[in-house]
Amino acid sequence: MSPDGGAPGTPDTTDSPRYGMVVDLNRCVGCQTCTIACKHANDTPPGVQWRKVLDIERGTFPDVERLFMVVGCQHCAEPPCVPVCPTGATAQRADGLVTMKYDTCIGCGYCAVACPYQARTIGHGEDWYYGEETKQEAHVFHDERVGVATKCTFCVERIDEAKEEGKTPGIDLEYSPACSSSCIASALHFGDFNNPDSNVSKLATENSFFQMHEELGTDPQIKYLYEVPSSMPGRDPEPEDLEDEMMSDLANPLVGARQTYWDYRAAMNFILGGMSSGLVIMATIAHFLSGLSSEALLYLNIAAGIGMGVGLLFVFMEIGRKMRFWRALLRPQSSWMTRETYAVAVFYPALLADLIWPGPVLHLVVAMSALAFLYCQARILHAAKGIPAWRVGLIPSMLVMTGLLEGVGLLGIASGLASWRFEASIAFISTWGALLALANMLIWQRYFACAKRDGVPPLARAELQKLTPALRLIGHITPLVLFALAAVFSESLLAIAGVAAVTGGVMWKFTVITRACHQQGFAMPKMPQRGSGNRAAPARLGGL
Repeated sequence: MSPDGGAPGTPDTTDSPRYGMVVDLNRCVGCQTCTIACKHANDTPPGVQWRKVLDIERGTFPDVERLFMVVGCQHCAEPPCVPVCPTGATAQRADGLVTMKYDTCIGCGYCAVACPYQARTIGHGEDWYYGEETKQEAHVFHDERVGVATKCTFCVERIDEAKEEGKTPGIDLEYSPACSSSCIASALHFGDFNNPDSNVSKLATENSFFQMHEELGTDPQIKYLYEVPSSMPGRDPEPEDLEDEMMSDLANPLVGARQTYWDYRAAMNFILGGMSSGLVIMATIAHFLSGLSSEALLYLNIAAGIGMGVGLLFVFMEIGRKMRFWRALLRPQSSWMTRETYAVAVFYPALLADLIWPGPVLHLVVAMSALAFLYCQARILHAAKGIPAWRVGLIPSMLVMTGLLEGVGLLGIASGLASWRFEASIAFISTWGALLALANMLIWQRYFACAKRDGVPPLARAELQKLTPALRLIGHITPLVLFALAAVFSESLLAIAGVAAVTGGVMWKFTVITRACHQQGFAMPKMPQRGSGNRAAPARLGGL
């Protein structure tokens, strides 16, 4: 399918259906019947709504329009939530439906930050509509959904029952998703896109449509019709619809707010984990290349292990179902969170063995597992496709290079506090510190300068704008200068440079993870031509 709408791609020739939905933007009247039907059918608690209808107003008087857009899980052909899940709780069936296994989910929130469609919810408590539990709510309460991710499944139980009963989802309403079955305006259509004769295939073939955030490669299976053939054409958004001012207004339902799934606890894991693993790596390099004693290396690695452990404790505090944490080991084939866990599982036993039988081989094993941990952390954040500031291609490099700079910084601090100083270490720390500070400054400048081009929304860019001057001075220029001067003037400058380097890393990680973390938001690359003024629908083609 072309970006400007048209016929769908070549249908899958497999026997399995490919279920999806067609939403007619010209038919939706914003009655919210689908949202109520969804809530009733799925017994969702207060604040949890798997099917939503956005009420969108655009333009300025007299050139204005109002329209409604149904959103929810898009059941993507390439769902970004599936591979990141560390437990396999989020899975995709052969018929394309993305489902949840509530008894497997640990509530880590990774799927939520990976989803570009804001389709995930995690409820951490028992909320009641009237402040206290009613008999009805007690009757339909789902304990298995507390502390885990929940989402629309297109009423998968009805789909499975249809197969058993020989019914056709999308045609037989009792065996179709509650939202499409209840739509009073026939705006929602459910069916099998792999069947060229199905209702949804014909609608998609005979009408122009768009897929939301198609540019992300998710191939969402909700297709939006935006024109009425031979009657009311669609149009492109006006420039003012996409201006930063419009996309910075949280009252605009298309604008994504900050994610709340990963808070300061996640930030602390990235902060402590990054600097701790960086210390292990740089201390090991110093041991082999610059004469750092084995005793000093072990002390530094112990300190790094404590820091890394505290960071992991913060992660443990954040997951919704803590006693299931071991399930995070189940998806090494695709989840960087699982791979991070395996890196930890190698790091600590190797560190313990190195303390008992210190030697070059175990030193290297500890360092390599720390490097694996740091790289996994970098990829974890980058794989969160639902947060534009995180999925930028430079994020892995930024996290790895920052971790190494922080590691050198901690070496510089240690050199001024401990008794294991050695002649070659000053030159080593100064040289590596200056080079890594320069590299980090250049990478951040590129990240910041290209943020708009890379799709970072204006609200997140504003946070980066506020951070950059202080980060450039404290985290980049100060360590660059002081590391360079330390080799010539005074070793005491290493500690100051180290503090600045670590401070800079803490500043940007905390800001990017907890402040510049706005969700993707929603988008209408095409829209109906209707409203007033220059947005009004043209006279019907062919007369009244």
